Amino acid sequence: MNAPIDISHVRLQTKRLLLRPWTQDDLDDLYAYAQVDGVGQMAGWLPHRSKEESQVILNRFMQDKKTFAIVLGTNVIGSVGIEFYDEKIHPELDRLKGREIGYVLSKDHWGQGLMPEAVKAVIAYLFSDVGLDFLLVEHFAWNRQSARVIEKCGFSYLGTTPYTTAYGTKETSMDYILYNPSVVR
Repeated sequence: MNAPIDISHVRLQTKRLLLRPWTQDDLDDLYAYAQVDGVGQMAGWLPHRSKEESQVILNRFMQDKKTFAIVLGTNVIGSVGIEFYDEKIHPELDRLKGREIGYVLSKDHWGQGLMPEAVKAVIAYLFSDVGLDFLLVEHFAWNRQSARVIEKCGFSYLGTTPYTTAYGTKETSMDYILYNPSVVR
């Protein structure tokens, strides 16, 4: 079952990164990476065409209280969202508390190990502090960068499902699961 999440007062520190709730001051940074071709498509959305489009997303991040801003130095360079998973696709998880995570990173910071660092911090928080039993994550079959993050974070392959992106393309989604090691299944 999807567990309730509220990160509005959570700050996670890693060796290089700060993960924190989004603020209005982050609009320029969000737009800077979200407008770059190739970034959003990895997660199923098109590049932002205007700062107003980024503002709509920023408003959602702040209102929903489930998406971390990834800060490197003084700039937001990406996000990790704690999303609802489709309970109909995974009825075997009904008795357990979990969520799905999704992430995106500025193209300028790809290949530096920053996303596994951020995701591992979120995993630790969700298992230790929130007490989730499992986490799901997925990537498009062609998205090798996300596959590497998932592998580095210890997820296990669960299955393949069809996925329709926000802009209407059909993709093959590779789905993975990570169980909280302290939970007896």
